[in-house]
Amino acid sequence: MPLEIIGAGFGRTGTRSLKDALDMLGFGPCHHMRELHDNDTQSALWDALADGATPDWETVFEGYRSQVDWPGAAFWRQLAEAYPQARVILSLRDPESWHRSVTATIGRYLTDEIDPETGRTRMSYRLINRDIFGGRIHEPEHAMRIFEEHNAEVQRVIPPERLLVLPVGSGWGPLCDFLGVPVPEEPYPSLNSTAQFLAR
Repeated sequence: MPLEIIGAGFGRTGTRSLKDALDMLGFGPCHHMRELHDNDTQSALWDALADGATPDWETVFEGYRSQVDWPGAAFWRQLAEAYPQARVILSLRDPESWHRSVTATIGRYLTDEIDPETGRTRMSYRLINRDIFGGRIHEPEHAMRIFEEHNAEVQRVIPPERLLVLPVGSGWGPLCDFLGVPVPEEPYPSLNSTAQFLAR
């Protein structure tokens, strides 16, 4: 099945909650970085992309109706071209709050290209820290500048009628309006906060 929704927002912009929201609204399964943790096939596909392989998006996203978070968000432009009918969601967060969250959570996995425990090359380091941030994701001013430039570029490239800009905390309303579906009775998901990430 072709992707119907492309998440262009960087990780730590409410993407885990958005994933669960899309699943609840019937736009799942939704692809998210967590899909790689327990899926050797997914890990192998993204390792190859990090090594420069030509993407076969139909294979990468086989069985998924939507995608949010890294690593998919690193390829938002290519995905928007490959799936011209898909709608795009740009999840946003205050830059300083975003960088604090990155540093406290996923940042620890983006410092070294080689995993010291396994000796394997880290896909997340290559696709995120190296390719997007030039290896400098832990430098606040640099990282926040890249973050803001990315958000501006998505809004420049994607036509307004195809794009939803979704700040963290927006709730169901804007998302359901954009997708043309009724608002669920259940509260909007609130998952993967810094505290929840660290506890897990």
